[in-house]
Parts: sequence; C-alpha cells; structure tokens
Amino acid sequence: MSFSQSQSGAYALILGEVGGKRRLPIIIGGFEAQAIAIELEKMKPSRPLTHDLFKSFAENFGITLTEVIINKFIEGVFHAQLVCVDHNGEHLIDSRTSDAIALSLRFHCPVFTYEKILSAAGIVVDEKDTVATEEWGDDAEQGGQKRDYEKHTLDELEGLLQKSVENEEYEKASEIRDEIRRRKKK
Repeated sequence: MSFSQSQSGAYALILGEVGGKRRLPIIIGGFEAQAIAIELEKMKPSRPLTHDLFKSFAENFGITLTEVIINKFIEGVFHAQLVCVDHNGEHLIDSRTSDAIALSLRFHCPVFTYEKILSAAGIVVDEKDTVATEEWGDDAEQGGQKRDYEKHTLDELEGLLQKSVENEEYEKASEIRDEIRRRKKK
C-alpha cells in the first residue's frame, strides 16, 4: 500500500497475482487504507474497528467468509462480492472492494478476480523492477510540516507507537512504524 500519486488523500492498494507478474492497483480512501494497514501490521486498537466488529458478529452467528471475488471493473471502479457460508448454505454479498479486502485479511481468506479484469486493469511488473511506492513515514506530514521521528531512540519510538495505537491515531502509528522499520533495516 502507498500514497496515491493520482488522487489527493487516497492510497493505492496493490494486489499481486499468485505465481505471476501482474499487479492490480486499486485506489482506496484513507479510512479503508487504515483498516487494511492495521490488520496487516497486527496492531491492536483499544476498541474494535468496524471490520473487526463485522467479523465478531459473523462468527457469533456461525457465518464464515470463505473468499472475496473482485467481480466487476466499471468506469475505473472495482466492485467485489463476499462469499459467505452459514448453516443454510452459500451467500453472495456485494461489497466495496476496500471493505472486502479488509475483511479478507481478518478472515484469512483468499481474494480472487477474473482474467478479464486483470487484463483490463492489471499492470505487469518485471521481477527486476519494483513498484514505486512511498512508505507512509517517508513523506508523512502533519499540518504541512514533516514529523521528525529521527530525534527519538528506538525504545522511545516503540513507546510512541503503542501510545498512538491506544489513542487510535493510526496514521501517526503507521508513520512511527515505518521509521522503526527503516532503522531496523540499517
């Protein structure tokens, strides 16, 4: 996931083809990106987010999300379906693609699409090429000013990360997480 170069305040979610070189770039909003990032990073918010609530609700009523299908690409917008199973059988539920991805991560289920969608909207990435991304912390700004995490020690950053998650400041937490990763790579 990275900042969208084409739309202000949006993010690009890049899905990869299993065993292939094609990628499916999907533009999503900030809240949706946050919901996906929190699950990818295994952050534990102090209160359940909407997608966590949905999972808990589904599990309590014996509903399992078995897969997500990105089933339409209309005028540049992706559409998805949730494939759910309960004691009455299988059910298809229409969903925004970003919500479907956030739920697939929580239910640990696969995401599929059709060849025609991947052919129409996919991009091919060479193994030696990399997808250009901006890590969230690299250009993180607050009120037009870049946040300065370089002056903090790694231990201080870990504390700031925990505090940000507890205060539900997830964008800030992502920035701190990226600074921690950057240092650990050195």
